[in-house]
Amino acid sequence: MGSATNVDAVAVNTVAWLSAPDTTIVVPVYQRQYRWDIGGCEQLLGDIRAVADLDDRSMHFIGSILSTAAADPDASGTAGELVLIDGQQRITTLMLLVAALHHTVKDDDPALAAELERVLVRADDPDRTQPTRTKLRPNSAWARVFESVVLDPGGTEHPETEDAYRESRFDDNYAFFRSQVRRDEVPRIWRGLQKLEHVAITLGSGANAQQIFESLNSTGEPLRDHELIHNYVLMGLSHAQQSEIEDAYWVPIERNTGEAIASFWRHLLVMTTGREVAVAGERSVYDAFRQRFPRMDLDTLRTDAAEWRDYSDIYRILLDPSQEPDAEIGRQLGYVNTFGRGMYPLVMRAYRDYALGVTDRAELIATLENIQSLLLRRTISGLSNDRLVARLCRAREDGPDALVRAIARIMPSNERVRVELKYGALPHAAYVLGRLAGVESAGGLDGDGLEIEHVFPLAPADTWTGDGERAWADYTEDEQNSHRALAPTLGNLTLIETGLAERGFDASFPEKRDALYPKSRLALTTAIADTPAWGTAAITARTAALTEAFVDIWARPQVIAIDDDGLTPILDAVRRRGWPRGWEREFEYVEYRGEHWEVYDIKYLFNRIFKRLWADGREHVVAFSARRGGPLYPEQAWNGQWDALDESTFLYMGWDSRYMLTAVQGVLDEVGIASEVFVKYSYTGAAM
Repeated sequence: MGSATNVDAVAVNTVAWLSAPDTTIVVPVYQRQYRWDIGGCEQLLGDIRAVADLDDRSMHFIGSILSTAAADPDASGTAGELVLIDGQQRITTLMLLVAALHHTVKDDDPALAAELERVLVRADDPDRTQPTRTKLRPNSAWARVFESVVLDPGGTEHPETEDAYRESRFDDNYAFFRSQVRRDEVPRIWRGLQKLEHVAITLGSGANAQQIFESLNSTGEPLRDHELIHNYVLMGLSHAQQSEIEDAYWVPIERNTGEAIASFWRHLLVMTTGREVAVAGERSVYDAFRQRFPRMDLDTLRTDAAEWRDYSDIYRILLDPSQEPDAEIGRQLGYVNTFGRGMYPLVMRAYRDYALGVTDRAELIATLENIQSLLLRRTISGLSNDRLVARLCRAREDGPDALVRAIARIMPSNERVRVELKYGALPHAAYVLGRLAGVESAGGLDGDGLEIEHVFPLAPADTWTGDGERAWADYTEDEQNSHRALAPTLGNLTLIETGLAERGFDASFPEKRDALYPKSRLALTTAIADTPAWGTAAITARTAALTEAFVDIWARPQVIAIDDDGLTPILDAVRRRGWPRGWEREFEYVEYRGEHWEVYDIKYLFNRIFKRLWADGREHVVAFSARRGGPLYPEQAWNGQWDALDESTFLYMGWDSRYMLTAVQGVLDEVGIASEVFVKYSYTGAAM
């Protein structure tokens, strides 16, 4: 077997590798800037906590670190240094974490502080006289900033870097780690750090660094959320245990959900957490799964996996309602599918309660009817149905009455629906007309031999007439425009058998009235034959009559409700990473327990919420901050944005928008008033 001559690859313990006296790493000028955000740091810290709690045999692999040895002082680094090609983001983040640990314990645990310092500081500079002392040296534009954060968090050593420092990712991520690791947890995190491993790849002078970098980073497809969940669930189990979980639970889940497996996991998490989970991006489903199901022992995994499998059985029926043995429930599930799968989390829970005998058949059907009424009425009224299901899942946890009240609150009134149906195009026309006509199918008319009929045609011929006297070509321009405006409305639509539709193609209204409509088997259509002439008055009158049937079928729950003005519960507000463009005008206003706040961005909301709760419910805020590691601290222990709550309590204001919103949601939940706080998104916020 031949051996490589220009590439040296070896598996190493990451902390031991960094602590070695001869390890000094240089980030070359051509590398991109450090850009990990708090979300990435949060995930890394979670991984380290998880491996810290496992037995001594368990390690955590962080990938490969690619570098090349600096051959001479004219290279990117000095002789003996490693020039980093791939791995800057991970190594830099680990250094910031170690720095945060070091500064936390340096005054009361010198032995541990010395171990941590060996990761950070070059051993060949005992007197600390060199201009750059850290083992990792970012490119020259950021080297002094990085050193200020790692070695001098108070910012006194290099005041000339203050402006850049405060705007750097180094500052933000160091502050995150400093806030998240309490003094008593430092040994645990240090234990987890020492279980990290990577493959150190060092290139010789004859290796093509760029070619190897591209090979490492541009081949293969990234794992999808459900594949990451699969690996996470089975990781750490023995081969026999993996086979058991795979065969007994995972394979049935895959079989039940098929191509919709990714949606299944997202909907399951929305259902169990009562929080929205993003459709895609940043491994959001996988991250939510890890938070909901932290590392578990085998017995707990079996229990949870059995429940996942049971819900996948339900999901299979939701995807294909024909598999439901109860015909009426199957029909209602088919009706719900008219609007997509957005309400599956709520339907899954309602169906499971019915299957377990917690609720009866009538209550399940009533819930499905209420869901249809909500979605259809909001669609007719031009309201979005996005980000509704999590709040409804939360309401259902408080009982059936709470769910009905929650649905009623966000369902447009009969008056609003009447106006919208009079002038607006009818959405989901096949579904609506089918139910009005008593057709048994769940919105698909092909099997019934029916199709949608426009009584006044969308493109009338010049000879078309609505009364048998005046032809379309003789209508004034205003008359034609008014007819066209009402063409897609409820009053101008009906269902008709395909054969009759074909015979009546391009026929005038009197011809259809006398020869076709009376032959239909549907009362919805035969009734039109009693109308002498067809025009805007007839369309308006029929719309009014059918609207009364509409509001009976898609009824609004008879409870006292208010118009919520498109408010979004704070628990359903959108978490955004970093500071996206437009964040300063994300909100139009905030409703806090009936108070109207002119608050336009998450940073101001974060500040105002914590100040208000500090005054109204201090003990809850203190408990939340102690458990979550911030944002309240007894001193301003590092650079950044701070606000004083009193002489000895400071509010750290340096988080990114996602973490600030998470903290606001968490503390309001802690106090028990989250359901009374809403945000109204501005035009900018809705488009972000």
